[in-house]
Amino acid sequence: MPIKKIGLKYAFNGISIAFGQINFKIQFLIFLLVILLGALMGISRLEWLIILFVSVLVLGIEMVNTAIEKMCDIIDPSYNESIKDIKDISAGAVLVVAAGALMAGGIIFIPKLIRGLM
Repeated sequence: MPIKKIGLKYAFNGISIAFGQINFKIQFLIFLLVILLGALMGISRLEWLIILFVSVLVLGIEMVNTAIEKMCDIIDPSYNESIKDIKDISAGAVLVVAAGALMAGGIIFIPKLIRGLM
């Protein structure tokens, strides 16, 4: 049992470190706003599952991106074209997932907003 407690301690520490990054804070704020919007609009159970899945995916990929960037800075703190490419690819992965989450949110929320205006 103590092994799990130690593992959770490190995991919560990692989440705490992620909250120190501005991009993670922004994405978490957007997540909270989407949760509020979903509650106000009464989205379906399936829509909740989709929103939660894509939101957690964005936050998780952002954490992986942060870990990759920190590791790259340790490996070579000076400018290195290969390290730059690794960081750019990692950041691009976040952008791809965030764009997918935005599209999913649009598919769920835009029709409801349009119906609400009519």
